[in-house]
Amino acid sequence: MAAATSVASRAQAVLRGRLCDQAVVHAALRSSPDTNYSKLKYLVASSVSEACNNSVLLLGPRGCGKAAVVDMVLDDLRKEHPDAISVIRLNGMLHTDDNCAMKEIVRQLCLEHQLSFSKMASSDDNTEFMIDMLRECGLAHKTIIFVLEEFDLFAQGKQRLLYSLLDAMQSLTSQAVVIGVSCRLDADQLLEKRVRSRFSHRKLLFVPSSVDSLRRLMEQLLTLPEDSPLLTKYIMEYNARVTSIFNDKKFKGVLNSLTDADATTSHILRFLVVSYMDMDSGLLSMQSFMNALSSMQRQPKMDSLQDLSILELYILVCMNRLEDKEHSSYNFINIMKEYKSVQDAYKTSDKYSHTVCFRAFEHLLDRELISFVDNKGRNQTLEYRPVKLLVSSRELAQSLKLNTTCPAVLQKLLDRERIM
Repeated sequence: MAAATSVASRAQAVLRGRLCDQAVVHAALRSSPDTNYSKLKYLVASSVSEACNNSVLLLGPRGCGKAAVVDMVLDDLRKEHPDAISVIRLNGMLHTDDNCAMKEIVRQLCLEHQLSFSKMASSDDNTEFMIDMLRECGLAHKTIIFVLEEFDLFAQGKQRLLYSLLDAMQSLTSQAVVIGVSCRLDADQLLEKRVRSRFSHRKLLFVPSSVDSLRRLMEQLLTLPEDSPLLTKYIMEYNARVTSIFNDKKFKGVLNSLTDADATTSHILRFLVVSYMDMDSGLLSMQSFMNALSSMQRQPKMDSLQDLSILELYILVCMNRLEDKEHSSYNFINIMKEYKSVQDAYKTSDKYSHTVCFRAFEHLLDRELISFVDNKGRNQTLEYRPVKLLVSSRELAQSLKLNTTCPAVLQKLLDRERIM
């Protein structure tokens, strides 16, 4: 037993190492000469080797690998040209105005070249310093690579930063590359005429990963490499189990549920089930994937519903009934009338006093499972203020099924209303 646990722990360590290795995770992005990785690397590498200026936009929805491609290209170039490139990174969400962005460029340039940075320098001084550094680096055959994330945000307002940067790159002595990253496909159309005329108009379009490609990625990451420091017999047995799971029809349902919510690589990495491995056998199972999916889909609202008392569930069901009856507005008094009608109709023994019911009502307000419709009636007593339900019928039905102490009448009431 201890030996099996030791093997499982070692296998977990190998798999987690693969999940944290960007080269393994994004291996498909550099798999052929036609990938955006290859195109961007060729563009930037040629700019470095031929001492020319360039600009390019990486466009596509969030989570499709734009930032990963930039990081891989920069890592490769640092290895190939360790003393010939300098990287400056900006983000439109952080550097929200031109003065702030220019100051950040100067700060990073000073840090990169071991120069003193003055916080008191004016915007014009910083712009002049940047132009001087572009010229000096160009004469020293060193390329400055500017990575502008959330590029579309830099294209707001007067676009002074973009104009100053692209205009400085028109000089024969400068040597720089601007890489803009944006989730807006029309980011280049946001540029002013004077800025657009200085831009290279190169664009790389990224598309979201397909379900099949995500499936291949998951299988690749969860497969133990043959050269890993584990017994060959165990590796074969483990990999055979992984292949069997991925060929199971149930796995397709798990994958569809996962990608319906978020089909990005980062979401897949959070899902992968290494932590749910059976430590006794050292193998994954379909239940491992089901547990991981359940953990990913867990919602605080559903957890709150599991902790409610029977009376609080009655109040929620009564509110759901009122909404199904298309009551445009209702309050605690209306809920109590509905609650009494349920008691009279089904002759249940779950009868509570008005005071106890009101405490349960206040508790639901505190848990934010229900809320007041508006703030107009602040001067009214709580019993008469209109309220609304913040839980869907599906969520309420699911919580009733999971609650082992829930009276059958509540499930019956809710199912009847949903059918009708």
